[in-house]
Amino acid sequence: MSVERVIVGVSGASGAILAVRIVERLLELPVEVHLVVSPAAERTLKHEVGPDALARLETMAHQVHDFSNVGASIASGSFNTAGMIVAPCSMSSLAAIANGFAGNLLIRSADVQLKERRRLVLLPREAPLHLGHLRNLCTVVELGAIILPPVPAFYHRPRSMAEAVDHIASKAIDLVGLPVPAQTPEWQG
Repeated sequence: MSVERVIVGVSGASGAILAVRIVERLLELPVEVHLVVSPAAERTLKHEVGPDALARLETMAHQVHDFSNVGASIASGSFNTAGMIVAPCSMSSLAAIANGFAGNLLIRSADVQLKERRRLVLLPREAPLHLGHLRNLCTVVELGAIILPPVPAFYHRPRSMAEAVDHIASKAIDLVGLPVPAQTPEWQG
């Protein structure tokens, strides 16, 4: 395999712009982007980002996979990847990943990343959290996932929501183990 592959899963939680920006930033790297979007995420993308957001996101991806096709290439451990980012990650998707309920391609692909000991970065979007959410978060971490709450960092003094989103997107890419695109500011102390 000459180019790294990254799976980007988009679930229906608020924060759909995170998925768009992550894919945009991944395209700055020599990676192949595989996309899987839930039906709820399609609605959220339209509402939060705009009526053409899904089409734009699908155009950017190297391959778009049908959410209901659990037999797709990304559902197999033999499909080698650098990892997977689920952004945003709904509590429903998080619960399914935590408990191995792989009834759709997004959850099955996440499950494969865990079983193959590959990086799985989840950006859970919910507030406040109840005990069930917290237990599922603990479970996925115990299984090997990385939790990246999409909480903006303020030390780089973002001047806009776009800068805050960009920082979170860069952090997700970094956590998959890929080089962060050049314009991302690094803390200098």
